[in-house]
Amino acid sequence: MKNKGFVVLLTIVISLLCVYYLSFTFVAQSIQKEATAANTDADGNVDFAEKQRYLDSVWNEPVYNLLGIEYTYQDVKETELNLGLDLQGGMHVTLEVSPVDILKGLSGNNQDADFLAALGEAKENIRGTQLDYVDEFYSVFKEKAPDKTLAYIFSNAANRGRISLNSSDEEVLEIIKQEVESAIDRSFNILRTRIDRFGTSQPNIQQLQGTGRIQIELPGVDNPERVRKLLQGVAKLEFWEVHELNEISPTLTAINNLLVKEQQAEGGSSSDLSDLTSDEETQEEEDLSDLLTDDESSDENDTTATAEADSADSELDSALNNQVSPLFSLIKSQFGLIYDVKDTSTINRILQRDDVQSMLPSDLDFLWAVKPIKNEAVGAPELLELHAIKTSRNGKAPLTGEVITDARQDLDQRSRPSISMQMSAAGAKTWRRLTANNIGRRIAIVLDNYVYSAPNVEGEIPNGNSQITGNFTMEEAKDLANILKAGALPAPTTIVEDVVIGPTLGKVAQQQGIFSIVAGLAIVIIFMVIYYAKGGLIANVALFFNIFFILGILAQLSASLTLPGIAGIVLTIGMSIDANVLIFERIKEELRNGAGLKAAISSGYSKAYSSIIDANVTTFITGLILYTLGQGPVKGFAITLMIGIACSFFSAVFITRVIVEAFSKKGEKSKLSFANAFSKNALTNLNLDFLSKRKMAYIFSSIFITVGIVAMLIKGLTLGVDFKGGRSYVVTFNEPVAPSVLKSGLTSYFDNEGTEIKTYGANNVLKITTSYLIDDESDEADLKVKDALVAGISESQNLSYTNDGAASESGTFTISSSSKVGATIADDIKNSSYKSALFALICIFIYILVRFRKWQFGLGAIIALFHDTLFVLSAFAIVSLLGVSYEVDQVFVAAILTIIGYSINDTVVVFDRIRENLGIKTGGEKKKVFNESLNSTISRTLITSITTLIVVIVLFIFGGAALKGFSFALLVGILVGTYSSVFIATPIVVDLNPEDKPKAVKA
Repeated sequence: MKNKGFVVLLTIVISLLCVYYLSFTFVAQSIQKEATAANTDADGNVDFAEKQRYLDSVWNEPVYNLLGIEYTYQDVKETELNLGLDLQGGMHVTLEVSPVDILKGLSGNNQDADFLAALGEAKENIRGTQLDYVDEFYSVFKEKAPDKTLAYIFSNAANRGRISLNSSDEEVLEIIKQEVESAIDRSFNILRTRIDRFGTSQPNIQQLQGTGRIQIELPGVDNPERVRKLLQGVAKLEFWEVHELNEISPTLTAINNLLVKEQQAEGGSSSDLSDLTSDEETQEEEDLSDLLTDDESSDENDTTATAEADSADSELDSALNNQVSPLFSLIKSQFGLIYDVKDTSTINRILQRDDVQSMLPSDLDFLWAVKPIKNEAVGAPELLELHAIKTSRNGKAPLTGEVITDARQDLDQRSRPSISMQMSAAGAKTWRRLTANNIGRRIAIVLDNYVYSAPNVEGEIPNGNSQITGNFTMEEAKDLANILKAGALPAPTTIVEDVVIGPTLGKVAQQQGIFSIVAGLAIVIIFMVIYYAKGGLIANVALFFNIFFILGILAQLSASLTLPGIAGIVLTIGMSIDANVLIFERIKEELRNGAGLKAAISSGYSKAYSSIIDANVTTFITGLILYTLGQGPVKGFAITLMIGIACSFFSAVFITRVIVEAFSKKGEKSKLSFANAFSKNALTNLNLDFLSKRKMAYIFSSIFITVGIVAMLIKGLTLGVDFKGGRSYVVTFNEPVAPSVLKSGLTSYFDNEGTEIKTYGANNVLKITTSYLIDDESDEADLKVKDALVAGISESQNLSYTNDGAASESGTFTISSSSKVGATIADDIKNSSYKSALFALICIFIYILVRFRKWQFGLGAIIALFHDTLFVLSAFAIVSLLGVSYEVDQVFVAAILTIIGYSINDTVVVFDRIRENLGIKTGGEKKKVFNESLNSTISRTLITSITTLIVVIVLFIFGGAALKGFSFALLVGILVGTYSSVFIATPIVVDLNPEDKPKAVKA
């Protein structure tokens, strides 16, 4: 083998990187265990609030030293392999920005009857479709008022300079679309800032391009109602005057003296900062750092709390000597109240004391900057400025965001990024007075009580047109411009998808997933050793590297390991064996033909290489399409699948060859073998006429698929909530409850709307899905449906509802998880699923066409894939008639595309052998060549199918209710994929080839 040294070096490098990144996961888990152990009582009950405080206390503390580099707990958490919400519990929210309100605001709240009617009708027209709202609004508006122009509606003082009465409809439409896009960006920035103060729970927020939606994941949330309120709260944009430092120095000195006296009264010892402040005196703030803990009285904005108290002992000792308190001793700059980020909680606790609050003048308040001060120095601490805000008696800001008519990123006279801002007439008047009174001073731009910028006023601004300059990047200038527009147009957000998974349910899913991996892996390892002897051991080494690399690369990419991701690893275990099976079967074939060991190994790898490439590429294509077009859990599965394919190719082809060749050099001493006595000639010398059975196969498949279609027409498929919209709840009871009994009791509470109830993994856990109030996506509707559910169960079953996450007492039940999917987003998910499947088939057809140079191969493969897809759908419909119901949802689509990838993998291997044999036996009867190719690959086909089936069966049995439908689809798909490669795809190629048709005999 050439480049053996490079393969060894690359393996070592990748392994070391994986060890490096996975080490952070082990450290994080170790600290989590320490926190749990430290806050568990004698009865085994965990105080989650104290556990969270413990973790917060070490957030900025060094907890891991690697090669002389210290990492804080924050560094460790940011680098560890994350767990998805389905494995640890939490909340997933998709918000949609309302274009209706944006258009109303842009029109100056125009009351034109045709305009208002078009807004409402367009909203109804796009429900459950992929139509663009602005385009649909324009279409409806022109139908209702063909003689009116958009300029008639949108030309107003706020839009002066952009829209006039002479503006064309096309020009106005372009501005409207820009405003809608801007509003989405603005909402994203506001929400991102709100959830950035997350503590240790690593929230994630992303903008779904082209949809007007924002997706947020919040692991560990224990109060979903408060999260919803916070995420949908209206942004509060204000302009405040800022006190100069010399103006507030007497107040700061008085506070410092108070704290110093307390220190001296304690005998000059360095007391814990918690003695200087009182937790009971702090007030609750609507911040996500609170929501991610069980302690609802906590108000810390940062993730540091008590640990800073301990680490500040040395600071206090110094402070005593200098007669200063932490308020002064922790300041990091002579130019303002600038502190290390880790010290902000200490300052907060001082300022929030009742006695300190009483010392503050009525016109003074303190607000933190939203972003740390830039510092390019390596290892320099992040610094935040505390701004002294000049407040008013009535608590109202001199100027609020409603007066801003436009703001955009611009360039100043020196071509540096800046922000141009325009105000309404009333706003310009107030702004003129405000700037005139503050020349040479700063005015703070405040959103949601955080200072985004505090520029100096260089002169009076008379006309409301201002330019804000500073040390901005282009991106920061754009963000600030969007923030300034937060008050210009109302852009409320609506929750269109809402999934809450309880921690108990997540823990169960985690355990089931891990068990599936371990059990599947163990069975495959045993099988490979039994069948391939020492070669099987080498394949198992490659399998170990494969899984190790997958987890390490996921950690490097900061990706989350989800339940479908675990399913992807389990599937990879089975599929990664395929390359080794191909190679070993080829080596065995060469040995049977009389080749020496070294020659057989060289020839085996060489001949298997083409098949392995084709099989992996086609499967990778499906993974790439899943990732590109899929959403949520499907993306997690796709990432794991693609990484698994790449890793399995490297480990099976290159790592095993290095090991195999190293053993082969030892000759007889190595006792290298690829078969045991019983497997040496297993499935060899077969001469089955597969093609003669093709008509029987066609008839069987036609009958099965026809029965399935009839079953679909009779009962239909059970669509998941993400395909049809609605609300779904997983309810855990203390004792088993019959679904049929509960359904009759709930129906009236849901106004006789469609309701489905089925067991979910255990007979005391039920999944309840209802279309009640399906078209109402408001928070009020969510609450109404949940109340109806709780009331229906409570009264019909005589049970008590508990909200503690576990139905531990007799006669109780709890909601373990819930999900809501709006009709529009359900339609989007369905359409993206259809696109995924269609695009995958097209891409695979093109690849097969290019690789095999004959359209018959491509068409045969595609027909077989359609056959497999219909077969699986039919299986779902038939078992549904028999009383076993599996949901068709996003994860089911992932299963279908995986089946497509698996089936084409199998088909390509057969096609590759056909192509090889056609090249060797030119002029031979093609049917005979096709049959010989099928016979020579049947051993590989069956062994790969067996190993993959083993792990899928394990997944089906032990993977839990969440993956039951997924694993059932894979189970059917692998069986039918193997069958179709032999009896559908290959025979169709024969039937499509005119050369195989018998020629007419002349008389």
